[in-house]
Amino acid sequence: MTRFAASPGVGRAAPQQDIDPPPEEIIVSTDALVLLKQDHQDIKRLFTEFENAGKNALATKQKLADEIIANLTVHTYLENECMYPRVRELVPDIEDDILESYEEHHVADVLCMELAAMSPEDERFVPKMMVLMENVRHHIEEEEDEWFPKVREALGRKPLQEIGQKMLEMRPTAPRRPSQPSALKKALDAIL
Repeated sequence: MTRFAASPGVGRAAPQQDIDPPPEEIIVSTDALVLLKQDHQDIKRLFTEFENAGKNALATKQKLADEIIANLTVHTYLENECMYPRVRELVPDIEDDILESYEEHHVADVLCMELAAMSPEDERFVPKMMVLMENVRHHIEEEEDEWFPKVREALGRKPLQEIGQKMLEMRPTAPRRPSQPSALKKALDAIL
């Protein structure tokens, strides 16, 4: 499997040149759960970088916050618009887990919208980011430990590859800012 270096804003990048085969030989997993776990790793890495930025590293915190918001916006869009509806249809036993995940995404979306309108100088910027990180880490843990294994067991390889392929197709046009219309629609859908 090809390794990818993280890319600002979208959680994906070109392959690292020193370890990858020529472009015509690149193999990318289309397994939806593998793709989502990679997103999770990218997001958790950005969280750690934010936490490790110095108290007065305001420019660094702004850059990292922008990357976190972009990555989360893309990720939640792909899950809400592709992964969750399909899994909900195919694995009805985990419908409650998926409904909870929709709500957790809604909380993350609201926090991302608020953070996007703030700057690191705002006294509530870092505390709000900490709440976002705590909520998203909890969400990731629940998905990966509780319902991803159920999904893998219930669906197997082919359906997960089909879902993953659709997610890969949607990624280039997925919203990267909470203010984009498709991101706003996702947030409104959670309310209505």
